[in-house]
Amino acid sequence: MSLIEWKESFSVGVAAVDAEHRDLIELINDLHGLISDGADRDEVVAALGQIFAQISGHFALEERYMRDTKYDEFEAHKGDHENLLDQLRDIMDRVEDDGSYDEVRLAGDLEQWFTVHFRTHDARLHRHAAVQGSQLRT
Repeated sequence: MSLIEWKESFSVGVAAVDAEHRDLIELINDLHGLISDGADRDEVVAALGQIFAQISGHFALEERYMRDTKYDEFEAHKGDHENLLDQLRDIMDRVEDDGSYDEVRLAGDLEQWFTVHFRTHDARLHRHAAVQGSQLRT
């Protein structure tokens, strides 16, 4: 069973970005599977590290694009990125320290992230890119 299912409400209307977001959900669901199968702490930390790295890379590309195009909502969008990365670091720290992992909380936090961030910040950014006559390359 998946922790998070893709919903059309997550879509930002850019096929490449939606595919990357689906990949992130797949990584999160892989982590859930590892935990459900009784993976040890090191495996869970490694999976979280992979998720963190992929999300960080995605954010870095978005932020570079926003700076290059002088995007007017850069600070708010970047702040939302930093908030999610902080949440992921906290999760990684808890797993490393004592092996605790609250999958219900993680699922809720991530679903909120996908629902709100994708439909607001990301959708607005991609509308900005269309006006600029370019497409954000992720």
